[in-house]
Amino acid sequence: MDAIRSARAVLVFSLCAGAALLASCASSEKNDPTAKWDAERLYKEAHDEFQAGNWTKSREMLEKLETRYPFGRYAQQAEIEIAYTYYKEGDTAQCLATTERFLKENPNHPNADYVQYLRGLANFNEPPVIIGRLLGYKVAERDPKALRDSFDSFKELVSRYPNSRYAPDSIERMNWLVEALAQHEVGVARYYFQRSAYLAAIQRSQGVVRDYPSAPSTKEALQIMAASFKALGLEQLQDDTERVIDRSFSGPAASAESPR
Repeated sequence: MDAIRSARAVLVFSLCAGAALLASCASSEKNDPTAKWDAERLYKEAHDEFQAGNWTKSREMLEKLETRYPFGRYAQQAEIEIAYTYYKEGDTAQCLATTERFLKENPNHPNADYVQYLRGLANFNEPPVIIGRLLGYKVAERDPKALRDSFDSFKELVSRYPNSRYAPDSIERMNWLVEALAQHEVGVARYYFQRSAYLAAIQRSQGVVRDYPSAPSTKEALQIMAASFKALGLEQLQDDTERVIDRSFSGPAASAESPR
């Protein structure tokens, strides 16, 4: 008898749960006009919002497309465009997480080079050098980790996809990043020098000369070194450093090299 009651209870529960699920689905379809859209329509509408710069709306539809049609022909492109919407909204963490997942799952995708490029852009997020100067932008105040991460992403793109359409721009950005990193270190060296911490100023300046030997900021690093040696009464080292400055910067500056 107890077994019969239990069986009836399970049956009643199942029927109630099924009814609730059907009601929920009906309600969901009523509240979500996209519920019956196929993958092609979802992508078209999402792409229209994307083209209009409505990043959040576009991403919402692209995420629905990924969920409903994860193995369809639009799913991979949807993931790339989702990453781009995060980039445009300044959500670096989500952009990087999305691009990393995509590259792990689709290492040989035809647009893998673009996704790698997007990873570099996510951390780059800087104005062009000339515009930055006009606005009084100070590279030395930036977190160097983001600069290094950006450099590494562009470097990987150039290494893995040397013929990519994004390679030339990546190289230009790498050169800019080298100077940005050098400027950051020079800013730290200057900070120490202004506070009479001459040994610390020398050490940071030597790091610039060692790691970014052809960056334009290397000249200022050497000047800080010479001034620090002078302040410490180390005249021979001061003279040696000044000779390096005269010898190295008497002609046109060389292009920046990659950081070590």
